[in-house]
Amino acid sequence: MKEIENRADIHLLVITFYDKIRKDDLLGPIFNAHLSKEQWPPHLEKLTDFWVTALLGDVCFKGSPTKAHLKVDKYLNHTMDQVHFGQWLQLWFQTIDSLFIGSLAQRAKDASRRMATGQYLNVWKSREV
Repeated sequence: MKEIENRADIHLLVITFYDKIRKDDLLGPIFNAHLSKEQWPPHLEKLTDFWVTALLGDVCFKGSPTKAHLKVDKYLNHTMDQVHFGQWLQLWFQTIDSLFIGSLAQRAKDASRRMATGQYLNVWKSREV
């Protein structure tokens, strides 16, 4: 096990994690319905950009995670739930712990908790409108 040091490490984390996501009984059908086989490679690069920006401070991510989550919630007939975010976090933590140690690994966990909470609140609040 090693510390997260660079984009290559983050890319390994992202591809390993989303391989688990795609096979997960709860989350796999949702993600696989939104992304075709051809769309996965560019999506994984975009997610790598996101985590490079979040963990290394190299600003390379462009996009709106909130818009993406609202789109998925609409697809799910507004049934996205804390269980979905909880499963996402559990798989994320397992993946980090299987590959990395150190302060950036911990920062990835801490940031993911805040993001999951924030995204769930954004989804929930968008339903009030």
